Amino acid sequence: MTKFSDLNLNPKVLKAIAEAGYETPTPIQAGAIPPALEGRDVLGIAQTGTGKTASFTLPMITMLARGRARARMPRSLVLCPTRELAAQVAENFDTYAQHAKLTKALLIGGVSFKEQDAAIDKGVDVLIATPGRLLDHFERGKLILNDVKVMVVDEADRMLDMGFIPDIERIFGLVPFTRQTLFFSATMAPEIERITNTFLSNPARIEVARQATTGENITQGVVMFKASRKDREGTEKRNLLRALIDAEGEKCTNAIIFCNRKMDVDVVAKSLKKYGYDAAPIHGDLDQSQRTRTLDGFRAGDLRFLVASDVAARGLDVPSVSHVFNFDVPSHAEDYVHRIGRTGRAGRDGKAIMICNPRDEKNLADVERLVEREIPRMDNPLGTASASESDKDGGEKSGADKTDKPKKSRSRSRKPKQDTAKPDTAKPETEAKTDVAAKADDKPKESVADTKSDTSGPKDDQDKGSKSRSRSQNSRGNDKRVVGLGDHTPDFIGLSFEDRE
Repeated sequence: MTKFSDLNLNPKVLKAIAEAGYETPTPIQAGAIPPALEGRDVLGIAQTGTGKTASFTLPMITMLARGRARARMPRSLVLCPTRELAAQVAENFDTYAQHAKLTKALLIGGVSFKEQDAAIDKGVDVLIATPGRLLDHFERGKLILNDVKVMVVDEADRMLDMGFIPDIERIFGLVPFTRQTLFFSATMAPEIERITNTFLSNPARIEVARQATTGENITQGVVMFKASRKDREGTEKRNLLRALIDAEGEKCTNAIIFCNRKMDVDVVAKSLKKYGYDAAPIHGDLDQSQRTRTLDGFRAGDLRFLVASDVAARGLDVPSVSHVFNFDVPSHAEDYVHRIGRTGRAGRDGKAIMICNPRDEKNLADVERLVEREIPRMDNPLGTASASESDKDGGEKSGADKTDKPKKSRSRSRKPKQDTAKPDTAKPETEAKTDVAAKADDKPKESVADTKSDTSGPKDDQDKGSKSRSRSQNSRGNDKRVVGLGDHTPDFIGLSFEDRE
């Protein structure tokens, strides 16, 4: 069995590894570290949670042990897709480089430019950054990339999938052509092979597991869910999520709950807190300080449920996550591999449960095609109760019932009124008014108005009578007075517009 001492690492690095409690390298580390130390480009593909971060951190520290960085000119560059992953790489660097006299800087959004500029001005050996913030510093003239000797793209497929292709290509154009490039990812989709072929030169391809495989120590399951009504889908789905959590009992010590949309992250977290579950959201729209506090609380065990978007799906290392719940089937099949990879890390057992509604069945098929296995179907713990359960979250059921009842009452009330509309049941006062309107015009045209007023029903006789009077007045265009208004009205009301002038 290979040991870290067999990999030609710097003695100071080996001391830090021993103090961290690691004895033997993982397959991806054993395969990637030797060619990296030789100066070759490396393309590393392995399941998430297998130690890819150390695969490039350890050889980088060994190679940078000699030499010193100049102001604003970092000697190595690590690109990460998210702030959290960049911060995690920085923590790994601090752990393994504690005995080496190397400096680092972390460039991520949500942090003051002033502090980052001060670190760069001192000169850094390792620059860890997200693409956007790195280019911000470069465009402000605070960063020079001409001295970069080693460049690492962590979670390469995610960097490209998130729309960073133009930024990545620009950054590669800013660093020296003779740099050493390391790509690491859990998946390597065919559409990004062109990018890797462009940026890597004769790389050592280290693939310790088939692309997009999931750990055998992770128990997977999917619950097929169909709402009783469309307007109750969100509520019933949240009811199902709580039932799944309760069904796991004490086995569920903590969990990450993934949602496809940021809006759903907030809603699910709020719903869980409402029902007494210790939960908090994390997604890209939150302030960086809040995201850091939430993640630190989850890692420390102070927070039991982390409701997250895919910002937490890539590379985050929380070793003791017992469960992963996919509130939604991921729209990209590769994301499923990364999501469930947050559990079952470092050889531990884990469990991943997913909720699938009918419109997500196509995405579920894509996931099963990618992982080349059928995900076992689980029974709904609510049975059919979820379809009839009342809305506990927001009163959607009661609101829907209120909108239905008036429609039914109106449709039923029309027929009795039309069937019982008889001439002799009208009120005397109404009959008198309709008679006045009928006698106001000697011509046969008034029969049209009479027919409409008679068929309107007793409730509407008064309104129909006024309409018939206006129609009869319009039909007599030669009269200058309006007939049928009564003797109590002032004379000017009955005058035509010509007479008023």
